[in-house]
Amino acid sequence: MTGTRNRSRPLPLELRWDARRPLPTRWVIPDGARQRMPDPIPETALDFTDRMRILCEDVAARCEALCHVHMPRVLVTFTPSRNRSRYGLQARVTPLRFRDGALTRRHGPTDYQVQRFFVDGHEMMYLLTFCLPRFLDQPFREQLITVFHELYHVGPTFDGDLRRHPGRYTVHSHSKDRYDSRMAELVDDYLADHPAPELFEFLRAGYRELWVAHGGITGVVVPRPKLLPVGVASRQVAARTREDEG
Repeated sequence: MTGTRNRSRPLPLELRWDARRPLPTRWVIPDGARQRMPDPIPETALDFTDRMRILCEDVAARCEALCHVHMPRVLVTFTPSRNRSRYGLQARVTPLRFRDGALTRRHGPTDYQVQRFFVDGHEMMYLLTFCLPRFLDQPFREQLITVFHELYHVGPTFDGDLRRHPGRYTVHSHSKDRYDSRMAELVDDYLADHPAPELFEFLRAGYRELWVAHGGITGVVVPRPKLLPVGVASRQVAARTREDEG
């Protein structure tokens, strides 16, 4: 009898969501909750990622330094925080392209590609993820600084790559403190005489207050994009690569 080897299914190069396969939505679970969450989700529940998307659209429209951010091609999601400590990851922006917007990158003899995400037929260029409920436990101004901080990482040509600064520290420039001070200035300019403060008022309430007020908090959760091999370079190209690396 011939045995068969179990092989795991290869990960897809593309993930697509649309009306037939909607983006997966989860509860932001309250402290110590083990009870079954209501299904379907009640209409009163706060859709955090939708509210953040609307806020980010307004930020990009009003802040000249962020006018290159095209939110219809930024997927806003959340990831559960592992504990209730206020310290740790607050948010991150994940680029879905390599340097200069390249779709693939060669490492040794192999070409790699980041999984491509499509929503309603439109390809996403960035993934903006908030760590909940930790992010909501921050002071209001600190939350907005985090929002600006992450959006500023988006490359100025919006090509799926991150903004790169000159020098050794390409992501936060040579001083993260100075980077965040600049973000604080942008936040203060944004808040000054804002004609529609209701867009960000929900951030003034803490996580517990929002949960009680809305009967729950939900948001979109998707897998973190994987780096996948897509092909092997020719032996001649691979040999040149090894020579260059040596």
